[in-house]
Amino acid sequence: MIPASQLHFKSVNYTGQGPGPKVIIMGATHGNEKCGTQAIQRIMAEIDAGTLPIANGSVTFVPIVNPKAYAQNTRSGDRNLNRDLSPKAEPHDFEDHVANWLCPLLAQHDVLLDLHSFNAAHGEPFVMVGPLDNDGPLEPFAHMRAERALARRLGVRRFVTGWMAAYGGGVQRRSRGNAQELQTVLRYGMGTTEYMRSTGGYALTLECGQHLDPRAPDVAYTAIMNTLAFLKIIDAPEPQPVPFDHMEALQMVVVHDKLDAGDRFTRQWASFDPVAEGEQIGVRADGTPVVAEFAGRILFPDANAAPNHEWYYLTRPNPAFGRE
Repeated sequence: MIPASQLHFKSVNYTGQGPGPKVIIMGATHGNEKCGTQAIQRIMAEIDAGTLPIANGSVTFVPIVNPKAYAQNTRSGDRNLNRDLSPKAEPHDFEDHVANWLCPLLAQHDVLLDLHSFNAAHGEPFVMVGPLDNDGPLEPFAHMRAERALARRLGVRRFVTGWMAAYGGGVQRRSRGNAQELQTVLRYGMGTTEYMRSTGGYALTLECGQHLDPRAPDVAYTAIMNTLAFLKIIDAPEPQPVPFDHMEALQMVVVHDKLDAGDRFTRQWASFDPVAEGEQIGVRADGTPVVAEFAGRILFPDANAAPNHEWYYLTRPNPAFGRE
């Protein structure tokens, strides 16, 4: 394996002759999530062969965001790149070096599509979408309509909002009013899409399917083609949005932490498993049952979470999504 000090970062830009947005499309932010890389390589081959001309604006492809994790076929190199993503004056780990290259690159663009996959044994693709327009301190934003219009044209029907609000609520509980600690830990919640929004752009994370699902690269390919067509980067028919009555939109409401190494789930949960109000989800180390406070779906359950870290999220339906 190539030593980390000898790894390099690669981006490829294509610019059309007409005016248009600057789009960046990325794969392998997590190194074992390779469907985005495969789809990007397929698209680039078509552009290079002359069968997919870039007409307007520009598109930058980053086939492998984290080359160390990709070479290892692991989620992370030294740590999770999709947390605490910001430039570092004194980089301490490989992901800090990635951030010092990637963050200025993101800031040069208007729109980000970050292609991921998930570990669950089953489940359909979904897209993580940002907040409503707001000028609040947590995640100020001004491109809600544009972001959600693109999300509805990626080719998937499931949408999840509320990441930073739910994550921030958990951080506030842990910080116990310590403002400095709160801001420090909130920065840990910043990944590629959150950083992109902080620079004035908008961004989507598309979870294309299970890591090894042979359909996942096709999901990623369709999303790229639809993005390029919708933003008129290529001359192609505009993709139609998924109809409202075909959508499943969920709002992340609350995160529950693992408080003790002895806390455990009562069954093997997977993301988007439905839960009924009052249904038992787990049991604390002291025997206290952990039950769902409302009916919804569980998200990102982590049986191996460390104490005082996220254990699982609960979501509820968000029927207003796309209509705001």
